[in-house]
Amino acid sequence: MGVDGRLRAVVSLAQAMAAAHTPRDSVRAAARGARTAMDGSFAAISAWERERGRLRVLVNEGERRPGEEEFPEDESYPVHDFPEITEFLHERWAGGGGPHAWVEHAGSGRPGRRGEALRRRGRGSCVVAPIVLSGRAWGELYVARNAGLPGFGVDDAEFATVLAAVVAAGLAQNERLEEARRLAFTDPLTGLANRRAVDMRLDEALEQHRSRGAVVSLMVCDLNGLKKVNDTLGHATGDRLLERFGSVLSLCGAMLPGALVARLGGDEFCVVSAGPSADEVVRVAELVCERAGELELGEGVACGVASTGDEIGPVTSSRRLFRLADAAQYKAKAARSAKPVVAGRDHAVVRLADETPAGTAERRRFRGRG
Repeated sequence: MGVDGRLRAVVSLAQAMAAAHTPRDSVRAAARGARTAMDGSFAAISAWERERGRLRVLVNEGERRPGEEEFPEDESYPVHDFPEITEFLHERWAGGGGPHAWVEHAGSGRPGRRGEALRRRGRGSCVVAPIVLSGRAWGELYVARNAGLPGFGVDDAEFATVLAAVVAAGLAQNERLEEARRLAFTDPLTGLANRRAVDMRLDEALEQHRSRGAVVSLMVCDLNGLKKVNDTLGHATGDRLLERFGSVLSLCGAMLPGALVARLGGDEFCVVSAGPSADEVVRVAELVCERAGELELGEGVACGVASTGDEIGPVTSSRRLFRLADAAQYKAKAARSAKPVVAGRDHAVVRLADETPAGTAERRRFRGRG
């Protein structure tokens, strides 16, 4: 590939990574773009896990051999198997620079795991380029050619160094986007999902309900006694109560596969579930009430549940489900119930939700920290 071809390959690699929507798509685009740019048969992106002392493979792309999955669950190797990387693994580089790539050949006679792996997998040569993010070695780009093809040379190693820098820039951009997404959909105090994430998840869940009859359930929890804690012990202590209840709700919510646990705002939390039966959700809600009552701060929780698995009538929008769950929670709070109130099993709740003017529940939900 000539200079112009390599330049186009670099641009194509950068564009493909920029178009990726997830970290998995990003590393796949990086490996595929690098393999194409290097005329390789196979490419991989790996990350160095310092705390484990291992090199973990994130993606294998191209002509894979038996045992090489595209996205391996746990393909990793001890760093001490690769003595050539230990000398710069813990170094730092300023200005975006970093160590240069190098070439390995199956028949070079040089001791080491890479040469053995090349021979075992029918590959003739490879080029390895460290990937540096924020001045620290992050991982490596690996591109190989099958046995019988021209081996990589010094020029290829220099080009691989450039490609690794482009990959690093793409990964850094992806990390920034992921952080932005996390902030946009996360409650900063508890680390749970926020109302924006709930609205999106409920819309997706109700589409599953309409298309294939999936049971969709919403559990709304109102933390009792937060205002008293704030007024007597201070808002820092109130925040600790919110965090502790958030942890309780998260642990209980994990019993419902795929459930989203969120803080709606103030002292209100919720769990969105798609798939598990109404009975399963109610059992988890009962556990939430029990565990919340055991917290040293606060006065337990008022919990309401609404599920399409119960007799609540047609649910055509997330607002309908929210009004039902909110009415159930309101009744639980008024009765100071130690157990959840369930719409459809308490038919007065359905009437209450139907009689509540649209928007009342939403306004009450954001009444503040007290």
